[in-house]
Amino acid sequence: MSVPENVRVNDERHVLVLPDRDAAEEVAGELADRFGVAEEPQLVRDALAGEDDAEDAQWLVVVEDPAGRLDQAALDEFAAEYEGWLEKP
Repeated sequence: MSVPENVRVNDERHVLVLPDRDAAEEVAGELADRFGVAEEPQLVRDALAGEDDAEDAQWLVVVEDPAGRLDQAALDEFAAEYEGWLEKP
């Protein structure tokens, strides 16, 4: 099945990078209230390259956005409130 050129197919995934697990859990919990995210975000521990210490890890909040309706700038500002950022594709 082909898709007409003027129809945008969007299977987006947004990755918010947070400094620690507590911040990641707070962000994940707030996404439904602030952005209407229905599907529960995935939390992923991302150890920094070359670091073995569990304290030296960032946490990722992965948000599925199949409709492409989430505003990337707003997500970036939201993550910044928790000392994080939106990973650029």
